[in-house]
Amino acid sequence: QVEESGGGLVQAGDSLRLSCAVSGRTFPAYAMGWFRQVPGKEREFVGAFNWLGGITKYTDSVKGRFTISRDNAKHTLYLQMNSLKPDDTAVYFCAGRIDYSNSHLYTDKRDYDYWGQGTQVTVSS
Repeated sequence: QVEESGGGLVQAGDSLRLSCAVSGRTFPAYAMGWFRQVPGKEREFVGAFNWLGGITKYTDSVKGRFTISRDNAKHTLYLQMNSLKPDDTAVYFCAGRIDYSNSHLYTDKRDYDYWGQGTQVTVSS
């Protein structure tokens, strides 16, 4: 299971860090993803992380601004968001799936089995 936290209201240019607590007996054999969704639009991929391999992948619009990291002891994944823009406003979701590889990264929301409830991020101009 996964559970996000850390959303809020910030101004353009500010930073925010989202957290995703991960639980499950197969930990750390997980592939993780961050997605976001605005009303009326599809849930879109933001970034992916392979826990065993420690590798990441990002959508182009957040490259250089967002960073995924982890804390193994806390079983927690983070999404550090810097230089936030109003276009980043969305509900952000953490997703996970069991994965024993050290190289698989998943960008399609249909590949994930576990989802958090979402956390709202609002960036004002």
